[in-house]
Amino acid sequence: MKVAYSHLVSFIPSKPDVDDISQKLFQLGHEHEIHDGIFNLELTPNRGDCLSINGLLRDLAVFYKVSFDREIYKNNIKPLKINFINNQPEACPCISFLKIDIEEDIKPYHGSFQDYFKNLDINKTNFFTDISNYISYETGQPTHCYDSAKITNTLSLEVIKEEYEFDTLMSQKIKLKNTNLVFMQNDTVINLAGIMGGDATACSSNTRSVIIECAYFNPENIIGQSVKYNIKSDAAHKFERGVDPMCHEYVLRRLLKIVSEHTIIKNIEIFKKDYEDYNSAKIPFNLEHINTILGISLEKKKFEDCLLKLGFSFSENMIVTPSYRSDIKTINDIAEEIARVIGYDNIPSQTFKIPYLMNNEKDSKLLELGLKNLLINHGFFEVINNPFVNYETSNSIKVDNPLDSSRKNIRTNLEKSLIENLLYNERRQQDSIKLFEISDIYSFEKEVIKNKKMLGIICTGRVGKNYLDFSKKIDAKYLIDIFNKLSPKIAPNPISINRKKLDTKSNNKIIYLEIELDYFKDCNSVYLNKPKLELNKDNFIKYSPISSFPFSVRDLSFAVKNLSNYYELQEFILNYKEKLIKDIFIFDFFNNQENNEIKIGFRFIFQSKLSTITESEVSNIIDQIIYEALTIDSVTIPGLNK
Repeated sequence: MKVAYSHLVSFIPSKPDVDDISQKLFQLGHEHEIHDGIFNLELTPNRGDCLSINGLLRDLAVFYKVSFDREIYKNNIKPLKINFINNQPEACPCISFLKIDIEEDIKPYHGSFQDYFKNLDINKTNFFTDISNYISYETGQPTHCYDSAKITNTLSLEVIKEEYEFDTLMSQKIKLKNTNLVFMQNDTVINLAGIMGGDATACSSNTRSVIIECAYFNPENIIGQSVKYNIKSDAAHKFERGVDPMCHEYVLRRLLKIVSEHTIIKNIEIFKKDYEDYNSAKIPFNLEHINTILGISLEKKKFEDCLLKLGFSFSENMIVTPSYRSDIKTINDIAEEIARVIGYDNIPSQTFKIPYLMNNEKDSKLLELGLKNLLINHGFFEVINNPFVNYETSNSIKVDNPLDSSRKNIRTNLEKSLIENLLYNERRQQDSIKLFEISDIYSFEKEVIKNKKMLGIICTGRVGKNYLDFSKKIDAKYLIDIFNKLSPKIAPNPISINRKKLDTKSNNKIIYLEIELDYFKDCNSVYLNKPKLELNKDNFIKYSPISSFPFSVRDLSFAVKNLSNYYELQEFILNYKEKLIKDIFIFDFFNNQENNEIKIGFRFIFQSKLSTITESEVSNIIDQIIYEALTIDSVTIPGLNK
């Protein structure tokens, strides 16, 4: 988010310089860069309340005296009779609509409204949209403007699941699919709620009568939608982090004030509806606990002063959180607020000892490394997944204040994560997928938190790319045979995952195994006794992104009369370098001793990271390979016309 220094300092009477404000923002945890007096902030996902001038000033108020006085429209506003039906009150528990009719003439923009466009180099669109954008920048509350002449029938908030083609107000045509929260008129989608409005009801430079929507949306209904449809949306960025559900009256009156400063208002009407009562979160006042968490001895008065300046209040030995701080839920969150104000660098350091690994812990690490070696030697790749997930089981542990509100639970198994990894690779046309993960899982059972270190393995497709394994498909026996190499006593029980429940077109079996590491602790296999994986510049594999473009396959079969020439051919082919060749391997081999001839088949995989490769590009490379291969004595290609 970009914020002008001049916009912040105009509300701070002491006028601190840009470096002083920068230092305070860093102390508060707001990472940023400064260029020409503009703060470019990277705010953590749980601090959506700071995505505005007002939000940053609320935080800075612990260091400076801040003036929050802004003029608002103070006259009475008559009720608006609007045909609106909220069929999704859980997704939208409160909403307001403001109808404004103005005269034709609009004055040139001035004051802070004009500074917003000038200082941040923002293009103007039309009067009402420009004010809506500025109000979002100032208050953090997005609003949406409909040309009221285009709202002629019942307006409703719905969840639709069928596919629907939608034209956004940015002239972008998108196809809505799966589940979407939308505003509809006459069974027509006119707004992808919380993301972007539609072209059919958009305002223009000629609009003089407008209906402004001001809503609170549950972040879970908004998260991921802008990414899903590749829409750049400031509103979605704020809604998915949580906005203030109690700010609508102030925001709309502030918007009205700016309208009144630039034109004559002929008529104003408002509709307001709360579908559920808002209750502020309350946390027990426990200063001793907070001091213990932080390792300090903070006095009660200073503690209260810090929280009061941040907008908190106190009631009956409880700390009451302000409506704009949806991220505050526990005493640990309160401790974090105090730590930010004090400054982590100002909290006295304390020495502590890091315990040595006990023998059993060392054995556990060696066991883990040994299992990794075993699987890597059989062509498996290790993956590391996010331990926080968006689904919940009966014994899941829920995180009080997650950085990502869509991932509140700690996973209780590795299966779903590994299935996602497998499907990701299948969609990129991988025909042999062998993955594993070693990770702790946690569960809450009988009021006790339990954890286990698990090995998860998932695989599908061809056993391998060499000529021996090329025609073999992975099945449960394949995994069992690998672990039998550790010990005949080890009897894993892989399962086959049902593809009918997955978004996949492949028919290959998906084999999955999840097993606790302690299962292997008594195994004395050579694989586990010498778990040493040495990495050097020759065998270190550097990460390379998987291309999203389709690949092309070509096969070449050669006949070789002279054995020494066979090795020369193999070395030439397998070491052939070309930027469009992703992989080369032997898929067929036959030694015809009667004819003293070796037949060998090579498969070439072509793929670009930048674009879809063409037939001519592949043919040119294949022709060059054939030309050079046939210069090797006694090498021919059966069936090739010279």
